[in-house]
Amino acid sequence: MERTITVTVNGVTHRHEVEPRLLLVHYLREVLGLTGTHIGCDTTNCGACTILFNGRTAKSCNLLAVQANGATILTVEGLAQDGRLHPIQEAFWEEHGLQCGFCTPGMMLSALQILDRTPTPTDEEIRHGLDGNLCRCTGYQHIVNSVRSAGRRLKDAGVGAIPEAAGSPPVSAGGKGGAMRWP
Repeated sequence: MERTITVTVNGVTHRHEVEPRLLLVHYLREVLGLTGTHIGCDTTNCGACTILFNGRTAKSCNLLAVQANGATILTVEGLAQDGRLHPIQEAFWEEHGLQCGFCTPGMMLSALQILDRTPTPTDEEIRHGLDGNLCRCTGYQHIVNSVRSAGRRLKDAGVGAIPEAAGSPPVSAGGKGGAMRWP
């Protein structure tokens, strides 16, 4: 028997009938057409399916779509605003934090949570925060450089890391646990 869910994804509210066993990653990809959330392992090992779920990272291969009823979700497609890349996207591009790109959406969303909690993290804090996200191409140093660079960009702009569409309440720039619209 299908269940009705209502979920806000990237600032847009959706209402659908879904099978109770449908994984959230499949809902995002197949029902909403948001294919930036990748399926890598279905066991929570790789992190390619990482999203922001009510403002915190979650692996969407480990959640059922019915568990997302009433939730606010941010996927990689929701990072750019008004035609401008989010600072994390710019930093991954400029610091060569991606190669094949398969892990990149999950890495970027995990990085946002790191930067939300610690606006100027050390390399060790970045590596610890990215634990659970696997990359087979970069050797990770470029990813660490990208997160550091994004942190500097956000600090210089005076805004928080997580966009408003992620469902976190706005806080002052540089504060912990909140979202702000970046310029």
